[in-house]
Amino acid sequence: MSLDRETLGKIRRIQIRTTVILESGIGGAYHAVFKGRGMEFAEVREYAPGDEVRTIDWNVTARMGAPYVKKFVEERDLTLLLVVDVSGSQQFGSQYLLKKDYAAELAAVLAFSAVANHDRVGAVLFSDRIEGYVPPGRGRDHALRIVRDLLAREPLGRGTDLAGALRFAQRVMRRRGIVALISDFQAEGYEKALGALRRRHDVVALHLRDPRESDLPAAGLVAFTDPETGERVVADTAREEVRRALRAPAFEASRAVFKKTRVDALALGTGESYERPLSGFFKARERRR
Repeated sequence: MSLDRETLGKIRRIQIRTTVILESGIGGAYHAVFKGRGMEFAEVREYAPGDEVRTIDWNVTARMGAPYVKKFVEERDLTLLLVVDVSGSQQFGSQYLLKKDYAAELAAVLAFSAVANHDRVGAVLFSDRIEGYVPPGRGRDHALRIVRDLLAREPLGRGTDLAGALRFAQRVMRRRGIVALISDFQAEGYEKALGALRRRHDVVALHLRDPRESDLPAAGLVAFTDPETGERVVADTAREEVRRALRAPAFEASRAVFKKTRVDALALGTGESYERPLSGFFKARERRR
């Protein structure tokens, strides 16, 4: 995948920023909360010459359109799987960063925290389909590959099939690990899949919001276009009841789903730094254990 100068610049800025953030303590908080248990585990990775045919995972192979194999290792290290939303709504941003870029920074912090802890880290990128899958691996270069894919990949879909992404994560994570969901959760019908994933893995949800999705200004007649469906409406934002109706309804709905499925969730606004809230989130989880 060739990268343009702008994307390379973003990757470099993220490298620098995440290095500073990890040194400030988030890496240690990650280490304290997500500890390995010394158990054997298995993973799914792309087929390489020399792999035995009997290790091919036919379900994942059919889904991805390329052969993937089951890999078993004797010593279990903790595995972190990042499930990242790259749908059309992630292209929105009224602040310094688009939700897409904010998600990439969050993913980078978690990925580098994992590799610093000698864990494996992988990623699932999804819209209304699986846009990409990076099998779990170790090392800083592997973490950078995930960040590069997040910033450079042009999604084929614009909608959101969160349930499908959760089911895919369930299939590729064969043994218990950590699943970090990074999304604005503007989706429906994912409660059952989330509950099933939560019963098998340690799942955390990082819920992204742009300030304008919950606090629209009274600007009179404004044309809105849904980034996922392309639907266009004109609304009178001078009216309070209209602004209230236009506020992202997915936020309260998703909070109810997280509570019901017992998934720890952290709401993050793209107009604020994630460093302190994320560190506090990890420390709160540690105190409960």
